[in-house]
Amino acid sequence: MLYPTRRQTSLLVLGLALALAATAQEPKAPKSDAEPAALKSTKAAEPNVPKSAKVAASVENKPVAEPVASISWSKPPIAPKLPERKSIASVAETVTAIKPGNVTHAEKKLTEEAALVRKPARHRGAMISTAEAKKAEPPPAAPAHAESLHWSYEGAGGPKAWAKLAPEYAKCGNGERQSPIDIRDGMKVDLEPIMFEYRPSGFKVIDNGHTIQANVGGWNAMRVMGRRFKLVQFHFHRPSEETIDGKQFEMVVHLVHKDSEDRLAVVAVLVEGGARQPAIQAVLNNLPLEKDQEVAGTPNLDLNQMLPENRRYYTYMGSLTTPPCTEDVLWIVMKQPVQASAEQLELFSRMYPMNARPTQAAGNRTIKESN
Repeated sequence: MLYPTRRQTSLLVLGLALALAATAQEPKAPKSDAEPAALKSTKAAEPNVPKSAKVAASVENKPVAEPVASISWSKPPIAPKLPERKSIASVAETVTAIKPGNVTHAEKKLTEEAALVRKPARHRGAMISTAEAKKAEPPPAAPAHAESLHWSYEGAGGPKAWAKLAPEYAKCGNGERQSPIDIRDGMKVDLEPIMFEYRPSGFKVIDNGHTIQANVGGWNAMRVMGRRFKLVQFHFHRPSEETIDGKQFEMVVHLVHKDSEDRLAVVAVLVEGGARQPAIQAVLNNLPLEKDQEVAGTPNLDLNQMLPENRRYYTYMGSLTTPPCTEDVLWIVMKQPVQASAEQLELFSRMYPMNARPTQAAGNRTIKESN
């Protein structure tokens, strides 16, 4: 084994000392929070390629013996704390108040998003004008239709407006055979007598918001003109809707009938002041406490008590006197009125002081009258 000479040992020690001295004198790179400009430019020019491809390229192009830390790397800059994210709508409202130079990256991003919201709508890739954009917006909700008004006897929903309140009420305005009418110049003929088949029956009373109505049970009917009509209900109007040669009465009772083919026939019994009427009193005794509440009446009701002794009558073709004003209704108006006491008339008036439709044009209708 060969040992180094004294001269070789001295040279080796001298070389190591010079190397240590050079290392001690080498200036250290100052620490910086910013990346070197050359690195920044390298990053800016670096294409957007997948990470895996970058790794492969670096392995293929970089020599194995090349020092890994030939460049002094510094810490990446610390990203400023982002403010709490605001809604696009709120930024859109304050975008004009933001001064250039005082905008953070996050606020700038939100401002750009808000600007997109403010831009006019696009149609087939082309920008359209603000006026056209407004046309493209859905139309505002239409105002409530007049049918939201409930029909009544006075005010905005009164008889003159019925035809406009709903399409199904059109006959109230353009019908040719409307009721009631002023009955005059009737053709006096030998009209067949009406066969009333009324018997004591149960009934229910309801205040429907327009009148007091009694719904009749059992089998109550009348025979006239070869047809049989079943009694469905009766109700009251004050003052009377029908007039005789211009004369109006205190009240009228309408007894509504229907046959097997759903054809309607209404018997009108005129009421004047006088003696107490038992059938009317039976209805008043069972008045409900609330509207649209049906109350069973007691005892059974005999409607023969409501008919006049003299059964002569007028007859004509007309309509219902309330919406929808359906026509082709057979009207029978008893010539002799019945009586009701002042107390009974007053009691009804407290609930409905006026619930009568004005008379309608008779036109060229035929009116017949019993001799």
